[in-house]
Amino acid sequence: MSGRAFGVDIGGSGVKGAPVSLTSGELTDERFRIETPQPATRDAVAGTVAEVIAHFKPKAKVPIGVTFPGVVQQGVIRTAANLDPSLIGVNLQAAIREASGRDVRVMNDADAAGYAEYQYGAAEGKDGLVLMVTLGTGIGTALIADGRLVPNTELGHLIVDGRDAEEFAAESARERHNLDWAQWAAHVNRYLQEMERLLWPDLIIIGGGVSKDYQEFVPLLHLRAPVVPAALRNEAGIIGAAAQAAEAARIAAQHAARTT
Repeated sequence: MSGRAFGVDIGGSGVKGAPVSLTSGELTDERFRIETPQPATRDAVAGTVAEVIAHFKPKAKVPIGVTFPGVVQQGVIRTAANLDPSLIGVNLQAAIREASGRDVRVMNDADAAGYAEYQYGAAEGKDGLVLMVTLGTGIGTALIADGRLVPNTELGHLIVDGRDAEEFAAESARERHNLDWAQWAAHVNRYLQEMERLLWPDLIIIGGGVSKDYQEFVPLLHLRAPVVPAALRNEAGIIGAAAQAAEAARIAAQHAARTT
């Protein structure tokens, strides 16, 4: 990829954005962040995203991607576990377009992070199946098969040994159940064993805030696939949103050229 795009990452506590170099996968300016509105209604979220975009005034042809912490289908929000449930069923993509006057592409946040890691990070150029797992308040997942993203996998809610995996393997479970690193690593290992049984990934990437402490628990995991920490950390969502938006714009341009 070459050129520039713009990414916005909607989170439970903040909405942050920045321009991104598609050549290097790096932010080309310091992130701008606004607190997530409370309540996080359709108009409030769309208006906040529009404010972040307006702060940088990207040129008209710059692709803009926006992440959301939930399932997103064609811009429509299907789940919103950590934001206002009134967003479910909302076409947030259309709402942001209306508020900002800009064309945008809205996608799942874990998908964006996984795509960024494939393009520029820990899985750059990796063939086969890459599984990214973000361990935080919950568990997010992304699957990239030979460079193609499989959207909205939501495998953090897989039932393992009769329990929702998030309940025992998310980073929040370590704090909630007062587990030491070795105890928690055993829980994460059990979850990832089930993922391996179902998917046979060639590489597993651990993301989320806990990835900075990977030396505390990754050496305790015993899996077939190599396990590595995410390289892009908290910038992965912004970078992946920008890169996905740019790729979508490229495909749309190719399609338009074929039909004219």
